[in-house]
Amino acid sequence: MAKAIMIQGTGSNVGKSIIVTGILRALRARGLNVRPFKPQNMSNNAAVTSDGGEIGRAQALQARACGVAPHTDMNPVLLKPQTATGAQVIVQGKVAGQQEARAFGRNKIDLMPAVLESFQRLAAQCDVVVIEGAGSPAETNLRAGDIANMGFARAAGVPVILMGDIDRGGVIAQIVGTKAVLDDADNALIKGFCVNKFRGDRSLFDAGRDDIAARTGWRSLGVLPWFETAYRLPAEDVMDLPARSRSGGAGIVIAVPQLPRIANFDDLDPLAAEPSVDLRMITNGTAIPAEADLVLLVGSKSTIADLAALREAGWDIDIAAHIRRGGHVLGLCGGYQMLGKTISDPDGIEGASGMVAGLGHLDVQTVLEPLKHLAQRSGTHIASGADVSGYEIHMGATTGLDCERPWLCLDGFAEGASTGRVYGSYLHGLFASDSFRAAYLGMLGAQASIVFEDMIEETLDALGQHIETYFDLDGLLAAAAEVSA
Repeated sequence: MAKAIMIQGTGSNVGKSIIVTGILRALRARGLNVRPFKPQNMSNNAAVTSDGGEIGRAQALQARACGVAPHTDMNPVLLKPQTATGAQVIVQGKVAGQQEARAFGRNKIDLMPAVLESFQRLAAQCDVVVIEGAGSPAETNLRAGDIANMGFARAAGVPVILMGDIDRGGVIAQIVGTKAVLDDADNALIKGFCVNKFRGDRSLFDAGRDDIAARTGWRSLGVLPWFETAYRLPAEDVMDLPARSRSGGAGIVIAVPQLPRIANFDDLDPLAAEPSVDLRMITNGTAIPAEADLVLLVGSKSTIADLAALREAGWDIDIAAHIRRGGHVLGLCGGYQMLGKTISDPDGIEGASGMVAGLGHLDVQTVLEPLKHLAQRSGTHIASGADVSGYEIHMGATTGLDCERPWLCLDGFAEGASTGRVYGSYLHGLFASDSFRAAYLGMLGAQASIVFEDMIEETLDALGQHIETYFDLDGLLAAAAEVSA
């Protein structure tokens, strides 16, 4: 019979995902068979799973920390924001429709059976399930019908550890205030707390830690120092994007316009890690630098809206000038669609039906379609012959004359489009392939020097050791409850 424990946070971006990842790696190092679980997630950074669905990127990384393939049961409900108030709803890996926030708030409890079904299947496979909450349980306006935090914990009978973030300030109020607004039944599930992202001498917070314990009656499971190399691991939240912008000093400049609905931006991680690359996230109000060697347009959850935002920022003019100067442009997924002549949405998938003009740098046309393409793929980069692998996750098909000059050959079929200096592809994750990254950066005049997958494994090991050192894992295991699968 498996045990389960849930890590909830006092707010978004307090470090829940990375701490759960570290706990899983540390427990695996102790010889336990472990699995990650997040009942409900909201992210446009998704991963394609071994069973042909999609989950949040953080849960895919957590699966890797466990030494297992990612599976849709690890994140049964995924919300992918498309507008300011609406999102695509993914249930057990498949598109279940689109809902406005208000409608989802009314209907989310209907998804609890699917959530519990996935959780029970995972629990049947392992010794310990470590569950990650979403946002904060203190959002009392969202408590009715909740499936992400205390609503799930109550339904599944899972104890909770509450984590606060000292880096943003006010951590005592974060934790004590959470207890103040929860009802007695929810508070009864909380068995301890921890404090994350501490910088400096931890003993300076001893009195604060003890004050939290005295005010809440919960035991402390640790004050965790800042984990310095967290930036090497794939980020889930768009709030982490500034950390992708890591100048390598001297080196080629890769400029990435940061669009409002940017998605699957873990494509940037291998580039950010290269010392020969100066990766720059370009924010609204900032021009694409004239010295850029490559402009990289990454994925988007709402291509047409992000294309409009790109034009509003003036980046369409910058990209055209960049190409005239002899610069390179690469579009991945939504970025590939933007580079074409037109984008058609006959079924109104992204909003009102119709057609918009693309940037026109590739002679291709895209038609958005209801069927989502999900696949893990491998092949070669045609120009260099370098091996490449990754995944596709998109709604739409792209055709046109420049597809007769494909950029990749995947699973025996031509993929993508190219001109002399402009390229497009639907393949995410390709820069994680060391041979391809070396070949592509070499074409731009830079040298690749890291083994990316080894770096990720080394960072996960270091994170696991960080948790083993500073987190009370024995206390966590003692607090975990047995769950019936």
